[in-house]
Amino acid sequence: MIPLSHAAPHRPRRSLKKTATAVGVGLLLAGLNVPAVLGFAEDRLHDYRVSQPEYRARYGSWEVVEVPEEYQTRAIHAALLHTGEVLLIAGSGNDEEAFDSGTFDTVLWDPEDNTFTTVPTPEDLFCAGHAQLPDGRLLVAGGTLRYEVLGDDVTHAGGPVLLKNEDPDRRHQLPKGTRLRAPDGREYVTEADVTVPAAVKRTDPDTGEVTVTASEERVFVTAVEEGRAGVTTKPAQYRIVGLGGRDARNLYGMGGEMTLDDQDFQGIDVAYEFDAEARAYVPVPPMREARWYPTLTALPDGRVLTVSGLDEVGEVVPGVNEIYDPETRTWSEGPERYFPTYPALFLTQGGDIFYTGSNAGYGPADEGREPGIWDLTTNTFTPVGGLTDADQLETSASLLLPPAQDQRFMVLGGGGVGETSRSTGRTAVIDLTEDEPRYREGPTLPQGTRYLNAVILPDDTVLTTGGSEDYRGRGDSDILAAQFYDPRTNAFTPAADPTVGRNYHAAALLLPDGRVATFGSDPLFGDEANTTEGEFERRVEVFTPPYLQGERGERRPELGRGPSHVEPGGEATFATRHPERIESARLMRPSAVTHTTDVEQRSVRLGVTRGEGEVTLSVPDDPSLVPPGWYMLFVTDGEGTPSEAVWVQVRV
Repeated sequence: MIPLSHAAPHRPRRSLKKTATAVGVGLLLAGLNVPAVLGFAEDRLHDYRVSQPEYRARYGSWEVVEVPEEYQTRAIHAALLHTGEVLLIAGSGNDEEAFDSGTFDTVLWDPEDNTFTTVPTPEDLFCAGHAQLPDGRLLVAGGTLRYEVLGDDVTHAGGPVLLKNEDPDRRHQLPKGTRLRAPDGREYVTEADVTVPAAVKRTDPDTGEVTVTASEERVFVTAVEEGRAGVTTKPAQYRIVGLGGRDARNLYGMGGEMTLDDQDFQGIDVAYEFDAEARAYVPVPPMREARWYPTLTALPDGRVLTVSGLDEVGEVVPGVNEIYDPETRTWSEGPERYFPTYPALFLTQGGDIFYTGSNAGYGPADEGREPGIWDLTTNTFTPVGGLTDADQLETSASLLLPPAQDQRFMVLGGGGVGETSRSTGRTAVIDLTEDEPRYREGPTLPQGTRYLNAVILPDDTVLTTGGSEDYRGRGDSDILAAQFYDPRTNAFTPAADPTVGRNYHAAALLLPDGRVATFGSDPLFGDEANTTEGEFERRVEVFTPPYLQGERGERRPELGRGPSHVEPGGEATFATRHPERIESARLMRPSAVTHTTDVEQRSVRLGVTRGEGEVTLSVPDDPSLVPPGWYMLFVTDGEGTPSEAVWVQVRV
């Protein structure tokens, strides 16, 4: 929150004096309603001050975008595409009615002309993961199989069952609602369609001996009878009702406990590449594991590491990780390591993965939450220390600070595990170039903050905005404040306050014109007393930084004709009318963000050589620093004013 005293002094206009006089008269007439009138007057004064050019030049400004009603979506995921459009994925949008009806939503927004397009959405991609691919497509993997059932709403006992097929000649497809009968007569029904592959038949070439290994698939089941009648603690083999003869012998289920405990969200194994030019989802082979809340991290060779998530029975995937190859469109086994859901896993220079500790929640409090460096080649993990409030990393924000060559990472805010009200204003920075890197405290946020969005700007500062002090904005705790972080000074300075609250399921990203767009928010309640249900925030609000205000924004550097592709270690020459004004250049990887997790955004420093009517920019030759893909190329002047971005593809 910016104190109004920070605004530049001004002399009230006549219209404002009239307003003040009218308010004074209103106070006399209002009697007991003095607080309401005072509030109105303060709002008018605030609106006036934040609209002044001097104020905007120092703090920036916010504007709510007009979105036609038919395109107002529950933007759970936001990704900037190399076409300049923003992909907003809702899926079912945390709306169980939409899920039950099979209504899944995706919207494309073109911020340049503020137009919107609805995209057919083939599956419920709510709470999937995503990563930018080298050719400009976006890999989207995982999503929702079943919504959670909690507390008193759990009326039927449930649990996972392992379906086994000993038939080597054919697979079996079992529809949702298939009944399984225990030896004691209790029956359970499957909560999803499931296909059990054929068993594997092998013949020993030396002895001729034939062995058959049963195939397995897991499915969540719930009891037919309500209440404790379906509860059991005994392992059992289940017969599939309706099968007879050979099928009944070959196909069966193995289950353990069936309880009335909470039943978490369950994931799906689907994967798609979103084609930005065709504006369509293109199916690719599914993952080996179902995942809800996974993290996808781009690797130096263009492949994508896929980690964590809740599986098809609502349990955290137990360290089984996968790697997607966009060249062959195949999945392979990755190094095994456990993380809680949506872990913030960043590619570092050299190819290791840095886990900042930030995550989105599911999983035990004492497992997989320690920050550290993960060597994928040896599958070793080196913890890093120094972090205060290390037990409050859930729903924290983290990022690779600019420029990426410095290899400094920052974690901001966060809260306790689960639905606790605890939150922290701690920030911390770690330098991975040190011999023994460890976190060091950074400047403190104004208050404890969950769900903070942090966006890298072309001038090497970071805009942090939004969040809430309590879990999902409980107690009307949204934080209507923003600030700039400068890595060079390790300090915050105030920015203009947003007008729209953003907590859980909010997102923010940098646009090609240098502005920042914010989306979404999913408050648990709609009032301070926590008595009314919250409503999903569908408004889009855009921040225009100080560098685009007034005369400064009118004299931006410009890039003209130049290449659309560049090789690692290569150079790119662009025409420009005033090469002497270009002070620095950055390649900025477009964001793909959800749940405060954005491991895509990074800003890479380029070499600058000025010529007559042109500027030549040199790209680092390290693909772990500049992973292949499309980037926004910004050049900035001595004041830090950026050009509009030019899209450039860094090839594999």
